[in-house]
Amino acid sequence: MSKSARKSAKIAAKQPSVAPNSGDGASISPYRLISQMEPLWPARAELEEKAIELLKRSQRLAGGLHPITQRQVARLLRLMNSYYSNLIEGNVTHPLDLERAQHSDYSSEPRKKALQIEGKAHIEVEDLFEAELRNSPDLDVTSPEYLLRMHKAFYDRMPEEFKWVVTVGGETLPVVSGAFRSKDVEVGHHVPPDPSAIPRFMERFHEVYTPGPLGSVRRILAAAAAHHRLAWIHPFQDGNGRVTRLFTQLYFMRADLDSNGLWSLSRGLARKQQEYYAALDAADEHRYNDYDGRGNLSQRGLDDFVSFLLDVSLDQVDFMSGLLDIDGMLERLTQYAELLSIRGELDSSAKYILTEIFLRGELARGDVPRIAGTSERNARRITQRLSKLELVHSETPLGPLCLNFPIKIVPIVFPALSPAAGI
Repeated sequence: MSKSARKSAKIAAKQPSVAPNSGDGASISPYRLISQMEPLWPARAELEEKAIELLKRSQRLAGGLHPITQRQVARLLRLMNSYYSNLIEGNVTHPLDLERAQHSDYSSEPRKKALQIEGKAHIEVEDLFEAELRNSPDLDVTSPEYLLRMHKAFYDRMPEEFKWVVTVGGETLPVVSGAFRSKDVEVGHHVPPDPSAIPRFMERFHEVYTPGPLGSVRRILAAAAAHHRLAWIHPFQDGNGRVTRLFTQLYFMRADLDSNGLWSLSRGLARKQQEYYAALDAADEHRYNDYDGRGNLSQRGLDDFVSFLLDVSLDQVDFMSGLLDIDGMLERLTQYAELLSIRGELDSSAKYILTEIFLRGELARGDVPRIAGTSERNARRITQRLSKLELVHSETPLGPLCLNFPIKIVPIVFPALSPAAGI
């Protein structure tokens, strides 16, 4: 198999090959003993220093914006997470179509509609599991039951045509929602563990990586190592990539890296997709020699993968820190409002309202005339226009105004957040 073909078949690919068992029903996998998954922890001392730096930078990122404004930015990033995670799967859904799907505005073209449903499913599952973890911060995100429940949440929401896999021999098999796979698969050159051994590997995974007894720095290292080992086990017939990425995101929350949803690992992995596949490949390899650890798999490969994932995370935290700089955000928000004013879509004084809401998190409707320097009647007209343009919203008809960040605002207010054309 060529190098490019192998990369395209890695865990992040949409359809791994389901391998037929041998004629006597025996599994083709060489992995049945949990010791074959060793080593499970990175060994390089400098990785701990990198984890500490990531923790510091992510905590600084979370402290810059008003909490209400943070939540609105996080809502936008949740949609972008769906875009990037599905992009890694090979499914390209324009962010505008994902936004429409959230309002049940689906395309009449079947394939495009299916992709919208897939993207909406990702947003809903991320919402569901993040909210659950915030309400119950001691949840064990590494337990087999938790990961099965995550898989079920995804596949209960998937369009019917995405609930099937095709074997190497051309047989079509259903993906059972919330169940471990029952067939061998081939992922590039890697043949994951025997299906009958998956429960044992998942229990070992849980035993080693459970976050409860670990401090924040050890949790960061565990999350990065567990990302690969979960991909290596490949516990599900399909959907392993999306489950692994959401699992890592949730584990980062347990490690205090979440920054209230203000940065996206999926964006970083999508932007370095070939390096991601190569790092997964290298960590799949067996021990090279006597200087490569003492486990069955390569210690160097695992260390390199952990280093890669931490570097991607640092890059994304730094990117969002620059993007969410208060002065820069205010300048770009003003530019956007001025552009709409030039087009005749918005009153020129609306920029003062938007920047005030950005800084304060919300704005009482009674304060709008003063902020805009206009009459109450004109202030109501401006507020109505801002609402129609989806730039502000409120929980009740007379409630305070909060910012909204629709996809159309991204090119100016959040430049480089998405490369998708037209936004």
